[in-house]
Amino acid sequence: MPPEKHALLSASSASRWLKCTAAPRFEEGLPENTSEYAEEGRLAHAIGELKVLKKCTPMSTRTYNTRLNKLKKNPLYDPEMDKTTDLYLEHITEQVMDYDSAPTVAVEVRVDFSDYVPEGFGTCDCCIIGGDLLSIVDYKHGKGVPVSAVGNPQMRLYALGALHRYAPVFGDTIKRVRMTIDQPRLDSYTTDEITVEELRAWGESIKPIAQKAFSGLGEFVPGDHCRFCRGKAQCRARANINTALEDFKDCVPAGSIPADALVPQEHSHTGALTGEEIHPLLSDEEIGALLYRGKFLVQWYTDLENYATEALKQGKAIPGWKLVEGRSNRTFTDQEEAIKAVIAAGYDEAMVYERKPKTLTQLEELMGKADFKEKIGSFVYKPPGKPTLAPASDKREAYNPAATDFAGVAADA
Repeated sequence: MPPEKHALLSASSASRWLKCTAAPRFEEGLPENTSEYAEEGRLAHAIGELKVLKKCTPMSTRTYNTRLNKLKKNPLYDPEMDKTTDLYLEHITEQVMDYDSAPTVAVEVRVDFSDYVPEGFGTCDCCIIGGDLLSIVDYKHGKGVPVSAVGNPQMRLYALGALHRYAPVFGDTIKRVRMTIDQPRLDSYTTDEITVEELRAWGESIKPIAQKAFSGLGEFVPGDHCRFCRGKAQCRARANINTALEDFKDCVPAGSIPADALVPQEHSHTGALTGEEIHPLLSDEEIGALLYRGKFLVQWYTDLENYATEALKQGKAIPGWKLVEGRSNRTFTDQEEAIKAVIAAGYDEAMVYERKPKTLTQLEELMGKADFKEKIGSFVYKPPGKPTLAPASDKREAYNPAATDFAGVAADA
């Protein structure tokens, strides 16, 4: 399992401290939060680790079953963990088979990357070494958002640490590094590969940033990376960024007013923070910029709500706010006995029970993806999705209304 102790500049938080260099010391004074999701992730990691050990190292079936059954007794165990860790093992096996000869496979490897990051260390889920290739694989059990391995700083730090650890054994024979992030619950499996020279050059490039973050002389830079920061709700820099939207409080989207209703504007108002004269109508360019800022604003407000809720639960005071009992749904204390009572009251059993087929997803889980596709795949149709706003950097193709209109023409012809 992953260690309880974490480095100040951990690999897992690198995407944050490389951008917001003030974050590590800022978070240091705040209590660590754990959650059921984190505990589930640790359990799934332990199951995955055991399966890879059984596959790649000597282990008796009896020992394996004993250890696996012990893990399954954990209250947080879910049968889905068996499916996702099986996929993880399958992906590890595929990588092992890529090598010309049997490689060295190690799991839960403690690595030290302090040559580049002060007091930097972490734990790799799986390291595979053979020939001139070092492979690093990271298992993520969460269902939040897909994480890409391409250019991923966490994976690169793990790789630097693995190179340092295995240098006494493999010397300079390793020339390439492959980094993979496996997220089975999101059907996401991404890989990035670079040369050892490129990796070390990247390590050198982040040294001054890491030193700044470690020294406590860093700067606050709010952004997407705030997502997992322990101080995200209390960060003043983040609050300043979001409250700066007040500059636009008197503006309206230009496109929301009919063209024939527009009249020349002889006046403007002064920005609250900048002091500059601002036209009362927002341009499309400003709308585009505000969409980014508004997205952060919504997440920020949610973080504030969550923080205040937990604080009030702990007996703290949040001036102007209180906790009240929310809406709840009725439920039977014993559904089976309730149904029996209904039938005993004279209602026909056919009226009490509802017979309906399983959903597409439920049938796919029942049959397995391969069998599902073979037996009933011809009955499956996936219509075009509803147009959804996304940043220009999104990897999906831009929505094409014309292509959508004619999507079913070829099939009907």
